[in-house]
Amino acid sequence: MQIDIFTLFPAMFQGPFSESIVKRAQERGLLQVALHNIRAVTTDKHHVVDDYPYGGGAGMVMKPEPIFAAIEAVYQGGPMILMTPQGRLFNQSIARELAQETRLTLLCGHYEGIDERVCEHLVTDQLSIGDYVLTGGELAAMVVVDAVGRLIPGVLAEGSADEESHSHNLLEYPHYTRPPEFRGWRIPDVLLSGHHEQIARWRRKESIRRTRQRRPDLFAQLDLSSKQDKKILKELDEEE
Repeated sequence: MQIDIFTLFPAMFQGPFSESIVKRAQERGLLQVALHNIRAVTTDKHHVVDDYPYGGGAGMVMKPEPIFAAIEAVYQGGPMILMTPQGRLFNQSIARELAQETRLTLLCGHYEGIDERVCEHLVTDQLSIGDYVLTGGELAAMVVVDAVGRLIPGVLAEGSADEESHSHNLLEYPHYTRPPEFRGWRIPDVLLSGHHEQIARWRRKESIRRTRQRRPDLFAQLDLSSKQDKKILKELDEEE
């Protein structure tokens, strides 16, 4: 996958993209991330990329000319996504959808916003990582690259992402590792049993428990109509 990121602050990406999974994916040729400084295409002495909004108001607005010039010089198809608090809420389902693409373009908004003509005639999608406002779209773009990049086939070991939180609208079950007892706290006996079917059922039960307790919004979307899930729900009701 090729990801092109258009930003006013490309140096912000150096740390996150030079470590961990994103770094390894790039080294293995599974992911290419190109950073493009929007200021680089400006032709004026001071490299101005913003101006006062028509109609007045606080803050500055990113101008359309440098954005169009920068992106049109590079863009070769695929989703053209603006990172903005007004976008649709990014989630695991969207990450899986984007991971199927061979090319993504991310535009990082800044200041009070960007000229609406960019949204109307250049951008194909708008994403937000949460209902809050950041100083710019750079941090949001990092989140999208990390979430999408790890789902590209071959980046993670096969099956690693299948049972993660949000993979099936379920939060992931608890994890334990050695030692089996720490400060008097023992791990559940079933995990030491070697009985794979019982372990799988315990994990399913704990995932359902956690989702119901912590994310009732996700729990309401679950299909728990199977015989096993109905029995698990009955057990949880009795325990609680």
